Amino acid sequence: MTSHVASDFPMIRTVDLTGMLVTFADALSEPSNRATLAFRQRLEALGLDGVLETATSLASVYIRFDPAILDHHRLQARLEEELSTRDWYQQALPPGRRFWRVPTVYGTDLAPQLAEAADAAGMSEAQAIDSLGSARVRVLTIGFAPGQPYLGPLGPEWDLPRQTELTPMVPRGALVLAIRQFVLFSSATPTGWRHVGQTGFMIFRPEAEAPFALQAGDELQFEPVSRADFLKLRESDAAMGGAIAEEIPA
Repeated sequence: MTSHVASDFPMIRTVDLTGMLVTFADALSEPSNRATLAFRQRLEALGLDGVLETATSLASVYIRFDPAILDHHRLQARLEEELSTRDWYQQALPPGRRFWRVPTVYGTDLAPQLAEAADAAGMSEAQAIDSLGSARVRVLTIGFAPGQPYLGPLGPEWDLPRQTELTPMVPRGALVLAIRQFVLFSSATPTGWRHVGQTGFMIFRPEAEAPFALQAGDELQFEPVSRADFLKLRESDAAMGGAIAEEIPA
């Protein structure tokens, strides 16, 4: 994943009457995602009067505000001031992140597109499992569905395009792959990404005190387990599927 940081970034743009967007690159890169997470954390810490909400995408921070309290010009000036204070592309990732180990069955009838993805990457299935199962990936952003993470980056060998046709449905907990990223599905859905692994991790539970299990900046490793062990974990630990987390030291 190459850097796409250019001289005209970071860029501030207006989004309708109540939004602004701070963009750090025109495509995902590790530095631009790092800057996005760090800048959003800074805005949250500032607690600017009139800012109602902040959210991140892969390389941008969205700010929703009340123009009756904080007008566009004052907000833009404050954003420009904060952007000028440091090199955001080199900032430390925010504190409070967690590292998740998630038991995952690769291939079998539960994740039937592993062989296809492995072949596209020039690997055997065993090599693909070793590669994917040892990768430690970051939650780059949450989106598309409630609590659903985009995770990466994977190695350049996994820069596989999306499928040209949709898979009609993959189940909740499906681990799918394209363009050097994983997506872990929070609900059953159609997808154009290849279904290479299956987890029992329920990342969105609306009835829980904290409905979203993951947050942007968390890191995950999808550790290989056998089909039999996966089924046992799913039965004994229905919500987590054996997933465990530990705090990442600041």
